[in-house]
Amino acid sequence: GSSLLTGPEGLMAKERENLKRLKCLRRYRQRYGVEALLHRQLKERRMLATDGAAQQAHTTRSSQRCLAFVDDVRCSNQSLPMTRHCLMHICQDANQTLFKPCQGSEEVPCNKPVPVSLSEDPCCPLHLRLPPQMYVPEQVLAVPEELEAAPTDLYLSAAELQPTESLPLEFSD
Repeated sequence: GSSLLTGPEGLMAKERENLKRLKCLRRYRQRYGVEALLHRQLKERRMLATDGAAQQAHTTRSSQRCLAFVDDVRCSNQSLPMTRHCLMHICQDANQTLFKPCQGSEEVPCNKPVPVSLSEDPCCPLHLRLPPQMYVPEQVLAVPEELEAAPTDLYLSAAELQPTESLPLEFSD
């Protein structure tokens, strides 16, 4: 096999074609010459362009704290992944689009961050507006006064309901 790779002397056309395919398969996905140089330069440019963002994303998360200041004191909460703010201060980041502040109600204003959902105005659970009630309980019917004041002589007492003599039970078809 190694003699075939030394040169195409004395090879037929079909053998030369097979030799060309074999050489192509040997260097499959490997870059040589100018192609390798351009690929390495492209990788270096990409590393320089994404160096800041990629390095921050892959560092240990324990040391990254929120960048917000509350009363001239830096927030001590841990920042959300891939951000520079914690959940309470995420709305201070102008570039984020995942959270909006809750609008609250007229009586109680609220600025708690809530995730943007399909609704136009997302609210926190405290200010969530529930849909109207779908079940309406039935109204109790008023009993006419004539029925309420029914005479008591129509009802039998317990003594009257007791049988006085034992009658044979007859079953008929």
